Amino acid sequence: MPKRVDHEERRGQIAEALVRVAGRRGLHAVGMRDVAAEAGVSLRLVQYYFGTKEKLLLYGLQHLTDRFTARVGARLRAVGADPGPRATAEALLLTSLPTDEESRTFHLLYTSYAILSVTDEALAAQPFIDNPDAAEDALTGLLRQAQEAGLADPGVDARTEAIGLLAMAAAMGTSILVGQRQPESATEVLRHHLDRIFTSSGGCPPRSSRTPPSHTPR
Repeated sequence: MPKRVDHEERRGQIAEALVRVAGRRGLHAVGMRDVAAEAGVSLRLVQYYFGTKEKLLLYGLQHLTDRFTARVGARLRAVGADPGPRATAEALLLTSLPTDEESRTFHLLYTSYAILSVTDEALAAQPFIDNPDAAEDALTGLLRQAQEAGLADPGVDARTEAIGLLAMAAAMGTSILVGQRQPESATEVLRHHLDRIFTSSGGCPPRSSRTPPSHTPR
């Protein structure tokens, strides 16, 4: 009796091959033939599952996003059963920083896809992310939750702060990739701004107890 093929598992195998190749060579240099060779399958099989390179890249991005979500969850479980809005916001922001091989690959490929889609019509036709405001909405909700609980400055605009924090994390992630900043410095900068928003009653130490963010020049 022929072995039953788990199609989702096979798609995941191919997506993992894409991530490995793109992490080494850059997303722009990856072709379907390269991914097939890395996965140990035929080019025809990759084409069967994804049809076009653009659809393969999109699936790989979604695959990375799922792994990112799992990493956020793991960080929160390490905090405890009820991490609260401050710890949850910090987990979301810090997990996005390229501090190890997996997070480095995530940031590199995510950023590369966004840039390529600006000039590549085929990529631009793909839905870059299903809900472009998901992270912003989630962080805004956490800040409002903290404000309602008396754990954050009631005078700040939660939406504006969320937008700023996410933009800051993205920009510092790139600065880590290019060697301008060390992960520890980027982490301190983000925590500094979280300290500004969250009150000391929210369980975070006052700003004076933290080491000022350091900058490591290139």
